[in-house]
Amino acid sequence: MRLSIVIPTLDAATHLAHTLEAVRGAGEILVVDGGSADATVAIAETEGARVLAAPRGRGAQLRAGAAAARGEWLLFLHADTRLEPRWREAAATHMARWPEAPACFRFRLDDPAWQARVIERGVAARVRLLGLPYGDQGLLVPRALYERVGGFRPLPLMEDVDLVRRLGRPHVLAADAVTSAGRWRKDGWFARSARNLFCLLLYRLGMPAERVAALYG
Repeated sequence: MRLSIVIPTLDAATHLAHTLEAVRGAGEILVVDGGSADATVAIAETEGARVLAAPRGRGAQLRAGAAAARGEWLLFLHADTRLEPRWREAAATHMARWPEAPACFRFRLDDPAWQARVIERGVAARVRLLGLPYGDQGLLVPRALYERVGGFRPLPLMEDVDLVRRLGRPHVLAADAVTSAGRWRKDGWFARSARNLFCLLLYRLGMPAERVAALYG
């Protein structure tokens, strides 16, 4: 099996069907649930995904999904992130040309507001300058590399930052990962982004991920 897609979930019924529809038929799809109380599991089963249970926490769920996956490549995807149609061609091209390198997609928010475009440009700059995408851009990783660096650690937050630092700078694929802008609309467009950056700074300065998670909200 060439590709396994791993999606961690927790009460993700609002967005999960659209996320799964976008990757339907693409190898193995695993939904790793952390104890949802809504229709998340039923939706995943209806869409033909393989459903696993794991202790709550994105790092622990992603780690469990990777361990159960059978693919030569692993695509880690958030439950509220929908890949645009071009993702298949972009991923296939990357896997053929760079069989030992990680990759991510371009970040886009599902909102027409000008603030969303500003945030997207900021994310693109962070990835270009620091080589640091977050998990909501999707992470495409060859299994051999994933296992060599030790995989996801069971962190409550910053599990994506922790893994990317060990993987090395990823290639950016010519396709978008469209993420729900709900958190930004709820918390304030720039307030949410400022909190994200503040938490990243604290983590990079050595604050334990558990304490950072308490501040993240």
